Amino acid sequence: MPDITRPKRPKIIAVANQKGGVGKTTTTINLGAALVETGCKILVVDLDPQGNASTGLGVEREDREFTTYDLLLEDVELSDVIYDTSQDGLKIIPATVDLSSADMELVTNEKRSFLLRDALRQADMSALGFDYILIDCPPSLNLLTVNAMVAAHSVLVPLQSEFFALEGLSQLMLTVREVRQTANPDLRIEVIVLTMFDGRNNLSSQVEEDARDNLGDLVFETRIPRNIRVSEAPSFAVPVLKYDGKSKGSMAYRALAKELISNNATVAA
Repeated sequence: MPDITRPKRPKIIAVANQKGGVGKTTTTINLGAALVETGCKILVVDLDPQGNASTGLGVEREDREFTTYDLLLEDVELSDVIYDTSQDGLKIIPATVDLSSADMELVTNEKRSFLLRDALRQADMSALGFDYILIDCPPSLNLLTVNAMVAAHSVLVPLQSEFFALEGLSQLMLTVREVRQTANPDLRIEVIVLTMFDGRNNLSSQVEEDARDNLGDLVFETRIPRNIRVSEAPSFAVPVLKYDGKSKGSMAYRALAKELISNNATVAA
């Protein structure tokens, strides 16, 4: 009997929000690790020139011979750009600061918006057996983010539980709509997840209420709390689930993974 929790081909999810500091990279790393715990095989694509997802998963800068820059702009084999990480079952295509120049180089390329899509949806990728591909987008709506959205099946938006959280969301949703109209008609916002949530704080509760009133079922039930263990884990280059598997942050990311899998099983049905 087929496992309905697993997509037939890799489900590609762009983790995006043009605001910095909202938990994109943290969510990418720890959601990936939580999905691995359920038996999924995960690939993270680091599309942020800061390369924090790569560092947070234990890939040293000096070891990143091939990166997402090469995937987009050079003729390299997939096997050369996919690296093991500190978490079994979780692999990564790392990034370095070289990626910051890619945005300008892409402008002159006729296929500038489709390069990542062509790379991630090629037959060789399907043969690698990944269940989900998570793209850690840069904190801007540039050509790199557009590439991620053109390549993706859906978008996951981390929404910081703080003042002005909803302010930049309208621009992101307009970008998603534009990509749907011009390049990827199947793209949709799959989930908005509240991050850095503090139940003791009235502001967090107000942000949650506003988000649910305006966005309805797009906002998942799972809330990622402010948690010191989540903050500490990157300095040890491991996901929080490996650093402290019993922490509130770890439990929240496990709940998020289960909710995501359940959502995909429902859509597939």
